Amino acid sequence: MKIKQKYYKKNIFHHCEFETPFRVLLVDDEKEYVQTLSNRLKLRQFANEIAYNGQEALAFTDKEDIEVILLDLKMPGIDGFDVLKKIKQKKPHIEVIILTGHGSEKDKKTCMNLGAFAYLQKPSDIDLITGTMKKAYKKLKRGQQ
Repeated sequence: MKIKQKYYKKNIFHHCEFETPFRVLLVDDEKEYVQTLSNRLKLRQFANEIAYNGQEALAFTDKEDIEVILLDLKMPGIDGFDVLKKIKQKKPHIEVIILTGHGSEKDKKTCMNLGAFAYLQKPSDIDLITGTMKKAYKKLKRGQQ
């Protein structure tokens, strides 16, 4: 079978509105936890990358377009507070969700004042995490229109 010269098939994604971010970065020094979270998110159609510390996260966001970051606060080297500050200075359109097991109300207030989209405590239900990511992505998309 030969395809005729004037045959054209439209891109099926041309008019679609996606509810999930195309690029998510997970930043956590707890390797087993973040790898498990990554796998669970991929099963729910959230493409993601992993950075195991703050320096890796900053280097990655300098090179790649990221839409949503899930960020731990307590990490060796550059902590989550500094990563959040630097990302919001360089790329304020990136939505950052804090996901920590060591936070406090004071930490939450600080993060929200620095521009975090949300503050979640570990362990968090996967549906809460994905729902928060979808809301962050929708906010990002509204800001681009």
